[in-house]
Amino acid sequence: MKNFFGGQVHSFILTVGSQPAGGGSILTMLIPFALMFAVLYFLIIRPQQKRAKEHQSMLGTLKKGDRVVTSSGMFGTIFAIQDDQNKVVLKISDDIKVEFVKSSIASKVES
Repeated sequence: MKNFFGGQVHSFILTVGSQPAGGGSILTMLIPFALMFAVLYFLIIRPQQKRAKEHQSMLGTLKKGDRVVTSSGMFGTIFAIQDDQNKVVLKISDDIKVEFVKSSIASKVES
């Protein structure tokens, strides 16, 4: 009886060990990466591009007399715009005027 079960177990182990592993195709392995990239694109990259586009359009509509806030938190009124040098002159108070790079304007302030 010992030989009977021993022979069956031994042949079962040989047949199980010789079967190839059931790996999937390349397509099934790439689907999770494609899904992660799609989620990354729609949750992070696309909203950031949208905000940058809105900021650029806001910078294009700036005009003299607009009240703005800079990215450093400084409030002022636009005194002059120098588009050729990409600069904006802000009037902080009656006798103080400061030059900023145009892209440092964070937003318009509604007054």
